[in-house]
Amino acid sequence: MRLQPVDSLSLTRPSMVEYFLLAIRLVHGVTAILPGLLLLFYLRDQHPEATKSYFAVLIFFGVVSVLFFQALGVYAENIFSNRWRLQLTLFAWSAAFCLLLFMHRALDLFNFISNAELVVWYLGSLVLFGVERMILLTLFKRLMSRGIFLQQAVILGATENGVRLAEYLAQHQDIRSGVIGFVDDRVARLPDTVAHLPLLGNTQDLEKMIREEKVTQILVALPWSAENRLDYIIRNLRKFPVNVLLVPDMIAFRHAHNRISEVANLPMFNASEVPLRGWSPVFKRIEDMVLSTLALILLSPIMLLVALAIKIDSPGPVLFRQKRYGYNNRLIEVFKFRSMYQNQSDFTADKQTTRGDPRVTRVGRFIRKTSLDELPQLFNVFAGSMSMVGPRPHATATKAAGILFEEAVQEYTSRHRVKPGITGWAQINGYRGETDTLEKIEKRVEFDLEYIENWSVWFDLYILFRTVPAVIMTKEAF
Repeated sequence: MRLQPVDSLSLTRPSMVEYFLLAIRLVHGVTAILPGLLLLFYLRDQHPEATKSYFAVLIFFGVVSVLFFQALGVYAENIFSNRWRLQLTLFAWSAAFCLLLFMHRALDLFNFISNAELVVWYLGSLVLFGVERMILLTLFKRLMSRGIFLQQAVILGATENGVRLAEYLAQHQDIRSGVIGFVDDRVARLPDTVAHLPLLGNTQDLEKMIREEKVTQILVALPWSAENRLDYIIRNLRKFPVNVLLVPDMIAFRHAHNRISEVANLPMFNASEVPLRGWSPVFKRIEDMVLSTLALILLSPIMLLVALAIKIDSPGPVLFRQKRYGYNNRLIEVFKFRSMYQNQSDFTADKQTTRGDPRVTRVGRFIRKTSLDELPQLFNVFAGSMSMVGPRPHATATKAAGILFEEAVQEYTSRHRVKPGITGWAQINGYRGETDTLEKIEKRVEFDLEYIENWSVWFDLYILFRTVPAVIMTKEAF
């Protein structure tokens, strides 16, 4: 028997979680009204009736704000995750503050508070909510470093799937579940540690740990093909006050991108889905229209100067038009400022541009280095064939180490599930310019797919914000 003592504290009693959530609600309620209380204190001499009349109204607003947070899922289980949840907090607080604006305008309450002071109130509470989340995440991190989790879990089955689960949880661990080790009936044939976790014993030892309240969650990682064995173990574990979870096939789970959908109330792994759903395509199109219009207006003097320099430097048209793969693998015509001599232009990109390439003009070297040659693609964005942010479009014959991109990387065409962009997640992470090795195109595709899976307007704005310094610092474009 290899039972090892478990000394770490467990917060598994429901009361502990409830007390914690109650404290969070109280803190949020106070945070919602704290700027208002400070304003009342500041204005008490000018409006002596304010302190007496509006204190109760403030308390009411604090309670209602917590109810808004509750209704919008702020206090759901995800509150214990490692995520910042800033978007959810922003939405919930904005919804609650709309009530305050209604009280201010329609009911003529808080009429002594100016609009500027209301803005300070809104922003002040929002900043405090962010600080509180940061403190909470820091607290979670410290508790986890001391071995304190909401549930102490064991993995039942030191199988290949169990090892994959342990490795996954080690990378994505949060305070909701701390794995203390493996349990397996093949104790004599297994090493003392599996995937850096101790082997705690067999199922009899597990029952003892459950009775001693050292384990409150069991992750069953046995092969699903062992139906009789699974049925016996689950029926036996249902006798105890523990949470029993069946671990999915971790390979299938990886392909499912951690998402599960229901079809006729039957949960299924979601291996692939439309990347922009609901209102997301509309929001992204509005974002593209607004940003491309502003960019065209602001950058038009620079674009005119570049066009003039190209015309003076070498004969030929100012713009270079090239067929590239766009959304849904369709061919689109992409505009660029011409950077090569007209008689040496490569319309299919059969040969990638290299350092000191004789085909590139003097002006071309400068505009390629600074990415000014990409500015005409703002017209593509405005017309709708491209986006401000997305995977960069590649020409039809582009190669990496002599191999076509779609042949070099199996998931390459998955990039075409969204519109291509002028800039992208791969580009600001250093993967722009020549792709002379397979590793470079593999990393590009990896970053592009990560962008598609995690798209948001905020993510786009972050990428755009980082694009200029990324272009300035790069040494890959020539």
